[in-house]
Amino acid sequence: MLEETGLAYEPHRVAFDTNDQLSREFLSLNPNNKIPAIIDPDGPGGEPLPLFESGAILLYLAEKSGQLLPQDPAARYQTIQWLMFQMGGIGPMFGQLGFFNKFAGKDYQDKRPRDRYVEESRRLLNVLNQQLENREWLMGDTYTIADIATFPWVRNLINFYEAGELVGIDNFPNVTGTLERFLARPAVVRGLTIPAAD
Repeated sequence: MLEETGLAYEPHRVAFDTNDQLSREFLSLNPNNKIPAIIDPDGPGGEPLPLFESGAILLYLAEKSGQLLPQDPAARYQTIQWLMFQMGGIGPMFGQLGFFNKFAGKDYQDKRPRDRYVEESRRLLNVLNQQLENREWLMGDTYTIADIATFPWVRNLINFYEAGELVGIDNFPNVTGTLERFLARPAVVRGLTIPAAD
């Protein structure tokens, strides 16, 4: 988002293996000790503004920059609706599926929890696939914060969580086509290298 808008920023790595998310400094930004979190030193009224939760951050940066959130009221709320769809469905479900597929969940003999998240992830992918029928992006021809919130999760479901085959990602060609367009955006290409790996 910051690369797309051109807003100045300074990235900071939060390393979970050393519990950086539990540091006093990080907890002052996000008492929920999760990433992402930001602090805008030039927030409303010129005062510093710390924010956490990706949806809140995306809305704030869109309003601050005047970009990636339609001004038309109907389109604006439809974009927010798809942002909430990611926050309430895609993020939590894909994350749980990732746990059960890649991490400790694979050790459970009972596969019902994993299968529940597989089915729900497929359902969510189908909703996305239908929305993207004959569309470049979730809102049509307009790239928005809804796309910025959604497609990193699709990418991680396939790559990081290694669950593409499990959910039958090839059955969702509109999703995979939009993911390819997303990954080709120059701001996304740059953003995937920030912060630089140690």
